[in-house]
Amino acid sequence: MLLFLFYVILFVVAVAGLILAVPFLRRHLVSNPVLKIFRKMLPPISQTEQEALDAGTVWWEGELFSGKPDWKKLLAYPKPQLSAEEQAFLDGPVEQLCAMLDEWKITHELKDLPPEVWQFIKDKGFFGLIIPKQYGGYGFSALAHSEVVMKIGSRSGTGAVTVMVPNSLGPAELLRHYGTEKQKEYYLPRLAKGQEVPCFALTSPEAGSDAGAMPDFGIVCRGEYGGQSDVLGMKVTWEKRYITLGPVATILGLAFKLYDPDRLLGKGEDLGITLALIPTNTPGVNIGRRHYPLNGAFQNGPNWGKEVFIPMDWIIGGQEGVGQGWRMLMNCLSVGRAISLPATSVGAAKLAARTAGAYSRVRTQFKTPIGYFEGIEEALARIGGNTYMMDAARVMTASAVDLGEKPSVASAIVKYHLTERGRQAVNDAMDIHGGKGICIGPRNYLGRTYQQIPVSITVEGANILTRNMIIFGQGAIRCHPYLLKEVNATHDNNPDSASLAFDEALIGHAKFTLRNTANAVVYALFGNHIKDNAPENCAPETAGYYRQLARYSASFACVADIGLMRLGGSLKRRERLSARLGDILSMLYLCSATLKRFEDDGRPAADLPLLHWSMQDGLYRLQQAFDEFLTNFPAHIAFIWLLRVLVFPLGKRCRPPSDSLSHEVARLMMGPGAVRDRLTSGIFVPTADHEPMADLEQALRCVIECSAIEAKLREAVKQHRITDHGDGQIAQALQLHIITQEEANLLNKLKDLRSRVVKVDDFPPDFGHESTLGAGISGAISHVASAAGAGAAGFVAAVSAAAAAAAEVVESISADEEGSGDGEDEQDKD
Repeated sequence: MLLFLFYVILFVVAVAGLILAVPFLRRHLVSNPVLKIFRKMLPPISQTEQEALDAGTVWWEGELFSGKPDWKKLLAYPKPQLSAEEQAFLDGPVEQLCAMLDEWKITHELKDLPPEVWQFIKDKGFFGLIIPKQYGGYGFSALAHSEVVMKIGSRSGTGAVTVMVPNSLGPAELLRHYGTEKQKEYYLPRLAKGQEVPCFALTSPEAGSDAGAMPDFGIVCRGEYGGQSDVLGMKVTWEKRYITLGPVATILGLAFKLYDPDRLLGKGEDLGITLALIPTNTPGVNIGRRHYPLNGAFQNGPNWGKEVFIPMDWIIGGQEGVGQGWRMLMNCLSVGRAISLPATSVGAAKLAARTAGAYSRVRTQFKTPIGYFEGIEEALARIGGNTYMMDAARVMTASAVDLGEKPSVASAIVKYHLTERGRQAVNDAMDIHGGKGICIGPRNYLGRTYQQIPVSITVEGANILTRNMIIFGQGAIRCHPYLLKEVNATHDNNPDSASLAFDEALIGHAKFTLRNTANAVVYALFGNHIKDNAPENCAPETAGYYRQLARYSASFACVADIGLMRLGGSLKRRERLSARLGDILSMLYLCSATLKRFEDDGRPAADLPLLHWSMQDGLYRLQQAFDEFLTNFPAHIAFIWLLRVLVFPLGKRCRPPSDSLSHEVARLMMGPGAVRDRLTSGIFVPTADHEPMADLEQALRCVIECSAIEAKLREAVKQHRITDHGDGQIAQALQLHIITQEEANLLNKLKDLRSRVVKVDDFPPDFGHESTLGAGISGAISHVASAAGAGAAGFVAAVSAAAAAAAEVVESISADEEGSGDGEDEQDKD
């Protein structure tokens, strides 16, 4: 009987092997039936979805999805560096601009950048960072663009947004890649010199994240333009909002759906999403009033138009650009999203790290620096570790763009995770500063950043959407070596080519899954002994991290495949499961960037606490994402158990950073030195006497100098040699020769600096009401000045709007006084 069973099994294996080995049999008996199942499972892909999938390129995230990342390849990428010209721009114009920016004045008094700042930005070419030199721009690298935005962002959110938007998703970027030569020659020099202020209108009131559902439309027709009749063009109707720089823009980039009911272009009726450039002084273009995003004074507002006629050559790319708008947007968004918002978030985190570290050492409670308390240490370590990893991911992703990549998946990862970690860093810094952080005013260097953090969370793809639908939803299709091929074959209407393509992808997919399943178990059990899982020349302290990432990469590839096979297209709708797979991919990417940073920095031993904290936190989060995915995976309990054995054969062994490691990180952040400077490099550190952050920096240096002197005082008080209290202690210590005159001077200097550091702003009881008129008129004047370069029509419109705004302010103040002035005589009111 046993012999019979043996022969039966042998026969089945032989038949299965024959079927799989012979392509003709495999296609007809295996691949084609599976293809039919796929066609039933997979939902149809819309044109916008297909263009999103085709947009961008796959970079290191594809290696992570392979289950066997090539670490040598990662470390072989050249260390990102700025050119001499780029560094000079950062040290010169960017430093000057930061010194000119007073965020309290900007956000509270003017509600705008001062006219001289607007002019400086235009004169120094800040709108032309990415515009090629041949068109009058700087042609800077993505890394330089990121460094510029990060530095300004550490000083002023308003300034950073104003500079980053023209250099991100907007007319310059779109023209650079897709404009006609005539469009480039006309607009790019004007944009580079600040003669044009651009904005780009994508978001509609009824279509935010679902941009493909925008109701804005254009109808191809013939009309009058420039004194000529029968001009081929279109009548466009739109309503947009949240458009940054919209209220002051002179050129409007517009996205809309284009239709050709009379088939004048000969391309059908529904032509698809199209992009056009429209001067804002075009008849019918309406620029609305401003939005006011969380006390951020950057210009932002709605615009609309109804049946505005524009000629065909205003389409970006000319007539060839008709219907190509979504593809253009997806490709450019992947680049912009990889640079601008990650840069501002890292700037905020570095600001939080530098100020919270210093404040924790300078501020004392219970006769002890607050940073010595374990609760503060925990928050400080979180700020430091997050900032270290964030900056690593920012630099690595910007360098990918400079290598010619358009990393659509990596850009979504850094957009989501860097804005979220930036929020965590600023929140922690606010908690450390306590009352100092919550009292807004000129001395508060964190408050406006804290207020405006949700803006970066919301724009360029809201974070909830990015995490739940894009990172894995797009990453699985783009990064998987076979899935996109299978999807394309499924939607191929030619039976023969579909069968061949699907069969080739399916057999490759099967081998891929089997390999990763085996590797997942082997790496989990014996990964620490497999030398190939770490690069040969890596630092000894990091080899274990490379091996753990290799192990989790294999587990991720395996589990992702199982999830896709089990749930098919419905995984797209199970957003929380998709989000957890996206978290795993994201942690693999962020940890990879952290390891590369350590190598690129020259393996500084002093930075090891930051490296260890970041890696241990990342690996622990990665493990938790696996655990949550398996806990919620819809399958039989026995199957879930098998998956857990596959991923965690030895249990969940990653642990979050220890208290002792957090202590090390916190102490590094509380003292001046190379580690603190490297961690916060690239931000603006003011030195002027009136600057609160300069006071903080000076106080930190002084408190270190005085640490031994203060210890002598405490010992003398303990021995009852000093009996005075408060301010008299220094004088008594000097009189008793416990300290020298020089030491007494240092202590008095520290006392003064501490007082200035902990001081918060206060205002008169009528604060706000008193300054309304001045602020309103100042803002109105600012708008007039900034619009002066827009031509006569724009200047007249700006003056009219300013006069109306000033009149409205005066009227509102008069109404307030009339309503609350009972019992006052007229002279007092005046």
